[in-house]
Amino acid sequence: MRTNQSNPFGEIEVAPEVLEVIAGIAANEVDGVYAMQGKFTKKMKIAFGKPNHKKGVHLTSDEDGLKVDIYCYFKFGVNVPEVAQAIQKKVREQIFHMTDITLAEVNIHIADIVPEKTSFQDLFDLDREEDEEE
Repeated sequence: MRTNQSNPFGEIEVAPEVLEVIAGIAANEVDGVYAMQGKFTKKMKIAFGKPNHKKGVHLTSDEDGLKVDIYCYFKFGVNVPEVAQAIQKKVREQIFHMTDITLAEVNIHIADIVPEKTSFQDLFDLDREEDEEE
């Protein structure tokens, strides 16, 4: 990815992975986002080494421009359209501020809504109850 600025010193290239990391961090900072999709894997990577900030972020490029798809979990009780628009705005601003690249689209995919008092173990127990009913 090249920036739009001319530079007398040479070219500036930004790796697509860098844009994914910027988008992932920006999305995680929005109030109402519980986690990015794949948080459990992220926690394991933190425990064993470097965190993966681009988890849940997919970058694509076509004739219309650069598009970012963000997959995340929202907290229960938030205004979904407001939080999604806040993510879109924050991601656009951060990528433009840091790289001078304008995104064609920022698409938000809500993987789930997570209740406040839900623990990781409770999610496994719900699956077990459904299996017993059959």
